[in-house]
Amino acid sequence: MGTKGRAVPRVVCCAIPIARANGKVLVVTSRKRPDNWVLPKGGWEPSDVQLEAAASREALEEAGVRGTITRYVTTIPSPATTYHFYELDVSTLDADWLERHERKREWVDYHEAVRRLEWKTELAQGLRSSSLASLAR
Repeated sequence: MGTKGRAVPRVVCCAIPIARANGKVLVVTSRKRPDNWVLPKGGWEPSDVQLEAAASREALEEAGVRGTITRYVTTIPSPATTYHFYELDVSTLDADWLERHERKREWVDYHEAVRRLEWKTELAQGLRSSSLASLAR
């Protein structure tokens, strides 16, 4: 896909869905690479007033999670994309969500989440910058 009509670098907002009670992270399968896992993420849209709103929207669409953005984590620039990461404290996990037929989702511990995200360096780096990193040591 080209960048016609798209800001370069592309602005991508990532949610790190967290179940605080047990410190688990919700990861979802990639639509483009179904054998790989990702964090819910997507492009910032003009209808999203704030980057946090985009991260929250993507979490609902891709993973069926609702909650509160509680912390800005980091921004990771790359030549084509600038990633913005936010922690989302999950309050509800919907059984029926927009991309349920396109993705699997799974709660995993911090170390397993990092392992699954290693294929996409920016995602693993974003998770390593989260508050879970200090709790998992």
